[in-house]
Amino acid sequence: MGRSGLICAFLLAVCCCSRRAAGVPGEAEQPEPELVEVEVGHTALLKCGLSHAQGNLSHVDWFSVHKEKRMPIFRVRQGQGQSEPGEYQNRLSLQDKGTTLVLTGITPHDDRIFTCQGKRRAQEHRIRLRVYKAPEEPSIQVNTLGISVNSKEPVEVATCVGRNGYPVPQVTWYKNGQSLKEEKNRVHIQSSQTEESSGLFTLRSVLQAQVSKEDKDAQFYCELSYRLPSGNHMKESKEVTVPVFYPAERVWLEVEPEGMLKEGDRVEIRCLADGNPQPHFSIIKQNLNTREMEEERTDDNGVLVLDPAQKEHSGRYECQGLDLETTTSLQSDQQELVVNYVSDVRVSPAAPESQEGSSLTLNCEAESNQDLQFQWLREKTGKLLAKGQVLQLHNLKREEGGGYRCLASVPSVPGLNRSQLVNVAIFGPPWMASREKKMWVKENSVLNLSCEASGHPRPSIVWSVHGMASEQDQEPQNVLSVLNVLVTPELLETGAECVASNSLGRNTTIIFLELDSNRTTNLSTSTISPPARANSTSTEKKLTEPESKGVVIVAVTVCVLVLALLGAVLYFFHKKGKLPCGRSGKQEITLPPSRKSEFVVEVKSDKLPEEMGLLQGSSGDKRAPGDQGEKYIDLRH
Repeated sequence: MGRSGLICAFLLAVCCCSRRAAGVPGEAEQPEPELVEVEVGHTALLKCGLSHAQGNLSHVDWFSVHKEKRMPIFRVRQGQGQSEPGEYQNRLSLQDKGTTLVLTGITPHDDRIFTCQGKRRAQEHRIRLRVYKAPEEPSIQVNTLGISVNSKEPVEVATCVGRNGYPVPQVTWYKNGQSLKEEKNRVHIQSSQTEESSGLFTLRSVLQAQVSKEDKDAQFYCELSYRLPSGNHMKESKEVTVPVFYPAERVWLEVEPEGMLKEGDRVEIRCLADGNPQPHFSIIKQNLNTREMEEERTDDNGVLVLDPAQKEHSGRYECQGLDLETTTSLQSDQQELVVNYVSDVRVSPAAPESQEGSSLTLNCEAESNQDLQFQWLREKTGKLLAKGQVLQLHNLKREEGGGYRCLASVPSVPGLNRSQLVNVAIFGPPWMASREKKMWVKENSVLNLSCEASGHPRPSIVWSVHGMASEQDQEPQNVLSVLNVLVTPELLETGAECVASNSLGRNTTIIFLELDSNRTTNLSTSTISPPARANSTSTEKKLTEPESKGVVIVAVTVCVLVLALLGAVLYFFHKKGKLPCGRSGKQEITLPPSRKSEFVVEVKSDKLPEEMGLLQGSSGDKRAPGDQGEKYIDLRH
C-alpha cells in the first residue's frame, strides 16, 4: 500500500471512531427512568409506560435491576399476571387492566430500578423507585466531664445520634443558633453511619471543638435534614451545655440576708469566684484586739453560718481562694459586717417599793449601736403608759402594784428590741379577794378550797381546818393557797376560814359550805347577799344561784285557776237544778257586810277533804263539827 493509501485508512478509522463516540444519527438514546417516590411501609404503583396500544400490554415481562443484575419478577400473558419465584413473589399484583404493577410493603431494599418489557425486546420502560424513611428524633449526649479552656486541641463537646432513617440524613451542628463549620484546630465534625438489618441507617456524629470562657453558657444542638415524598424536612435535638473549666480571676464575699442585720438573725457568709470549678475558699475575720486576720470555721460547703448572730460577730471579713489547677491564690476585698443589737436593758430602782398615796419614778437605760426608743407598758394589760426613759407614778394605789415593762427598740431596724420587767410593791396589810364565799358541795366528797391574798410584804396563808394545803405564786406580792379537804358533817357545820397575814396586818375570808340537796329549797326561800370584797378581783369562781321568784308565782297562779274552775262548775250545776238544795240540808252562814258580794257555793258531803279544806280556807270559815250530809254556804248581799 502506498503512502496515500495509509493516510486514507487512518482518516477512515478516525471518522468511524468519532461517529461511534458521537452516536449514529437516527439511533434512539436511552431515556431517563421514570421516578416513583414512596415511604417505607407504603405501596408503590409501577405503571408500564410502553408507547403502544393497550392490546400490546397483554404480553409484558417485569424485571428488577439491582447492582447491575437484572432479575425477572413478574410476567403478564393474555392479561393474566404471575409472580416469578424470589423476594417479590407474594408482594406483586396487577391493577388498571394490567397496565400497573402494585408493589406492597415497601422496604429500603426496594430502592432500585424496575423495568417492563413488551413482546418485542426493543420495547422497554424503566422506573426508578426511591424509598424514604424519616429518622427518629435525634438524641444528644453532652460531654459531662467538661472541657478546659487550656486544651490545645479540639475536644469532644457532644455526640448526636439519628436512628432508623433512609437514606442517611444530613447532620448540622449549631452553637447558640449559629451553624458550625469545619475549622482547622478549632472545630471538627466526625460522622459515621451504620446500616441495620432492616436496611435503615443510624447516623452518629461527634462534635469536637476548642472552647473559651465565653462558652460556659453556650447552647449546642444538632439538626437532621432528610427528604420524604412530600418534600424536605428536618428534626432538631434538645439544647445542651457543656461544662467549661477556666481559672478564677476575681473572688468576692456574699452575705445573706441582705440589708440591716440584727441579733438573733441567721446569717450566712459565703465566698464566690468567677472561675469554674470554684477554688478552695477560706473565710477570715479580723481580730478586734490583735488586728490580725484569723480563719473562721465553715461548714462542709465552705459557708460560715452565724445562728444566732450576735454583736460579737460584727467586724471585717474577707475570702481567700486557691485555684487547685493553676495553684493561684486570690483574695477578696474586706467587707464590714454589722450586727445591730440592743443589750443591757436596766430599770432603776431594780426592786421599787412605795407607800399608798406616794409617788415613784422609774428610769430605764439600754445599750445599742443605733438610736433607741423607749416605751413603758403595763405588764397585765399591755397598755402603753408612757414614751421615754422615765416613768412617773403619782398618788399610788394598791391596785397599781405589780409588773411594769420597759421596752427599748431600734426604729431603723424592724424587730430589734429588748425589754426589762420590774415589779412595783405597794406596802400594805393582806388584801383578800372576798370576805365571805359560799360553795355547794356533796357530803363525803373531796373538795379543793382556794384563797387568794396580796400585800407587801408578801403575806402567808393559814387555814382553820385540817387538809393538804399548797401555795402557788402569782406575782411577787400575791399568793394563792389551795386546800384539799374531805367534806364531813363537822366541816359543813363550821365552814372553813382562810387567814392571810404579814407584818402590817391580817385579813380573813370565810367559806360557807352547803349541801347540793338543799340547793332547791334554799333557792326558793333565801336570798344570798354578795360578800364583802376588797379592791381586787378574786380568782375563786362563785356558784350562781337561780332565781326562785318565778317558780313561786307560777305555783300560786296554777292553784288559783284550779279553784276558780271548780267553783264555776259547781255553780253551773246548782243553777240547772241538778244539785238538791233542801232547807234541811243547808246551813245559813251570815257573813259580815264586807264579804256579802261573794258567791253561794254548794258542796256535797262526799267531796274530798282536800277540796273541802280549800273551799273553807278560801272563805275563811270552818264546817260545824256535827254537821253531816249536804252542806252549803249562802253568801248574801
